[in-house]
Amino acid sequence: MVRVYKPGKVAIVLAGRQAGKKVVVIKQLDEGTKERPYPHAIVAGVERYPLKVTKRMGSKKVAKRSKVKPFIKVVNYSHLFPTRYALELEGLKGSVGSETFKEPSQREDAKKVIKKQLEERYQGGKNKWFFQPLRMWIYGFKGTHS
Repeated sequence: MVRVYKPGKVAIVLAGRQAGKKVVVIKQLDEGTKERPYPHAIVAGVERYPLKVTKRMGSKKVAKRSKVKPFIKVVNYSHLFPTRYALELEGLKGSVGSETFKEPSQREDAKKVIKKQLEERYQGGKNKWFFQPLRMWIYGFKGTHS
């Protein structure tokens, strides 16, 4: 079987609270683990995307609107949709592992590291498409039920 979800690969979450959010695969576990006996990936994504910034805005407002709220999650492969894109985030690979999810304080520390990395990437103007929500989710086509 071909490995689709390599570290750095961008995917879209299809189910759950973060449905429609873009994520980066940090670690893939094709065989599963004892606790999770299914193929899954540890991912980091953007829960709250940065807002639009214009030239007229002051530096305080630009700083506030440029913030990114990240999340980390263990996601089953069947709930991920791979894209053709990849992000090269070297710092993320060491910051999140399987043991990160056992203790809430470790999880918060990992989120802070990820937030810093993602905000640096956003401020640098790299991978702008990653920091914009999917268009169909903007217009309210999130669910199929009425």
